[in-house]
Amino acid sequence: MGLFDRLLGGSNSVSVTNQAKPAKKKEEEAFFLDADTSSSMGDVQFMRRSNTIRRTFPGTASSPGNKELIDEVASMTSRREMATPGLGGEVEQTVETDLTGGVPKPVKKTFAEQMSRAELDQRMKGSAVGVNVPGGPAAIKAQKDEQSASQPQPSSTSSSVAKPGDISAFKGWVKDL
Repeated sequence: MGLFDRLLGGSNSVSVTNQAKPAKKKEEEAFFLDADTSSSMGDVQFMRRSNTIRRTFPGTASSPGNKELIDEVASMTSRREMATPGLGGEVEQTVETDLTGGVPKPVKKTFAEQMSRAELDQRMKGSAVGVNVPGGPAAIKAQKDEQSASQPQPSSTSSSVAKPGDISAFKGWVKDL
């Protein structure tokens, strides 16, 4: 019933909306697609085929010659068909041949040899001698000074020999003035 029906005074009209029943849907049979047909990945046969990939590399100084690597690659698997020796990633296991048959070498025995006094003096001239001596290098130097003082020194003809840069001569002249 609408607004205009009341105005026109027509209460005699009958509603037709509920008279028509919906038609019964046709019952469909259920069916299933196989995995290849139902996938949305594209051409499955194209993806399943295997491709052969061949790579070539130049040789190096340690391993000259051209190197080649051939791989067989599919969508789910890959395998190496051939690899030239000398390519990286390969570990060559070398077998060591032992000619002794497990017999150990005899131990070489060494013993300390006696050193002559001259050889000992020659070795003691080094700077490292006397490092662990009480007093250290200063004590060794003092001992050498005592030895040299006990030996008579030859007398020099001149009263004093001036060292380079010595100003004692100038000091003497100033005292004389």
